[in-house]
Amino acid sequence: MARIEPVTDPRDPRIEPYRAIRERDLVGREGLFVAEGRVVLEKLASAGLHPIRSLLIAKARLASLEALLDGLPAEVPAYVADQAVMDAVAGFPMHRGVLAIGERRATSAEALLAGLAPSALVVALSAIANHDNMGGIFRNAAAFGADAVLLDAACCDPLYRKAIRVSVGAALITPFARLAAGQDLLGMLDAAGFETVALSPRGDVELGDLACGPRTAAVFGAEGPGLDPELLARSRSVRIGMARGFDSLNVATTSGLVLYQLSKHRSFERPA
Repeated sequence: MARIEPVTDPRDPRIEPYRAIRERDLVGREGLFVAEGRVVLEKLASAGLHPIRSLLIAKARLASLEALLDGLPAEVPAYVADQAVMDAVAGFPMHRGVLAIGERRATSAEALLAGLAPSALVVALSAIANHDNMGGIFRNAAAFGADAVLLDAACCDPLYRKAIRVSVGAALITPFARLAAGQDLLGMLDAAGFETVALSPRGDVELGDLACGPRTAAVFGAEGPGLDPELLARSRSVRIGMARGFDSLNVATTSGLVLYQLSKHRSFERPA
């Protein structure tokens, strides 16, 4: 069980990583990240992809988290404070009353792809710079059983606090890897035996007619500029039919439609 440690002073050095959360969001946390809310914390703990360094919990929420805390290692401290103390530390009202500091565990794209099964679905992202879109894409990736997400060097951080929150914790349970600047995203997927499909309003294949092999990667680009023409030229281009005079969907919405189509023949367990 996590080690319960009461905190009464907002200046307590033990809770320094939680101080001024919004400002820290901007400057970065040097290999750490913040997860907030019970649902997100449950996913962080259950997946085990990223170790939990510590927790900060409002005293009123402690009893409801007993089962979760029981499953954590004894060396993980759970700092418990009155709501006013927690708000003072964070710098704004923490209505969810649950925070955790996680330690990001990075893996290389090569290692991630090498560990996938012969039949696999990958999401590949190019220049997704909006954290809401990033969180939405990860949420869809988890919902439709994507096995991994690859990000090029121009993408924003999936473990940014807002991205985690929008993903409802999916960014913490979906394996992902970031490529270094200059690495060839499609070349890496091709070498691993993946057929790549890329979304474009002028795509050659209508989404409803799309059928793919056992290893498929869906490639998504930023709203507005879309995918680089070179990436489109090297992929099977797919379009989503829309009403006349309109040819644009939010990229997170697009990912949900595409991943649903690609996952139609995969089997999933029903929620308990």
